Amino acid sequence: MNKVKVGNFEIGGGEPLVLLAGPCVLEDLERCLYIGRTIKDICARLGLPYVFKASFDKANRSSFHSFRGPGLEKGVEILQRIKEDLGVPVVTDIHETYQAEPVAKVADILQIPAFLCRQTDLLHAAALTGKVVNVKKGQFLAPRDMSNVVDKLHASGCEQILLTERGASFGYNNLVVDMRSLPIMRGFGCPVIFDGTHSVQLPGGAGTTSSGQREFVEYLVRAAVATGVDGLFLEVHDNPEEALSDGPNMVYLDKLEKMLKEVLAIHDIVRPKLH
Repeated sequence: MNKVKVGNFEIGGGEPLVLLAGPCVLEDLERCLYIGRTIKDICARLGLPYVFKASFDKANRSSFHSFRGPGLEKGVEILQRIKEDLGVPVVTDIHETYQAEPVAKVADILQIPAFLCRQTDLLHAAALTGKVVNVKKGQFLAPRDMSNVVDKLHASGCEQILLTERGASFGYNNLVVDMRSLPIMRGFGCPVIFDGTHSVQLPGGAGTTSSGQREFVEYLVRAAVATGVDGLFLEVHDNPEEALSDGPNMVYLDKLEKMLKEVLAIHDIVRPKLH
C-alpha cells in the first residue's frame, strides 16, 4: 500500500482515517469559512486529519440554469483564502486539461470527477502537476476497471493516487454501493476514499436537479469503514435546504461529529488490518 502525503499527514497504510469535507460548491466566502472552521474543530477533537473540499465549477449540473459556482479564477482565489485562513489542505475538481496547472498552484489534491475518470488527457495533465490526484470511480465502471486509470497515472509519472468510490448506476435515478469495490481498489496499492454523500444521490431525481437520501449516509459510511477504507468524503452544510448544489444528499453540519465518533469506533477495530 502506497501512503499518500498531503500537508503534514499521510493517507493509507493504517494511518488515521482522513476526512475530505465541505460544501458541494463554493458559496460565499464567509459561509465556506464557517463550515470549514467548524469541521476543522470537530476533526481536531477527534484526531482526524482534515482536507477542505468544494468545487469552483459544477460542470455537470442537470439544468443549464443551475448554479455552477464562481468559476476558475474567482474559485482559486476563494480556495487560497480558505487554505490560508483555516490552515488546512484543500481539494477541488478539474474538468478541463487547461485547469490543472492554475488549480495546482493552490489545491493540494486535484480531483477527477467520476464522469471524467477515463479521460486520458485530463489524467495526464493532473499527473504532470506533481500534486496528489484523487479519481472518483465512474458510476458506469466496475471497480476492477479502475486499474486502467491507475496505470494511466503511473505512465504519466504520478504515484500519489487516491481512488474514491461514489456508487454505481442502478436503474433510473438511483445509485448503489457494492462494498466489494473498496478492497478491490485497495488491491491496486492506492488508498481508497468512500464518498458517503454522492453515494446516496439520486441523479436527476428531481427533474431539473438531483435529489438524494441523506438519511442513509450514516449507514453506508459505517459499512464502508467496516469494510476498510482510508478516508471519507462528505458534503457538509450548515443548512442543506439553502445549499446551492446537492442539498438533498448533504450531511447537516451539526450532526457530523456524532456520525464521525461512531465510524471512528469501527475504524479502530479494522485499522490494524489496513497496513
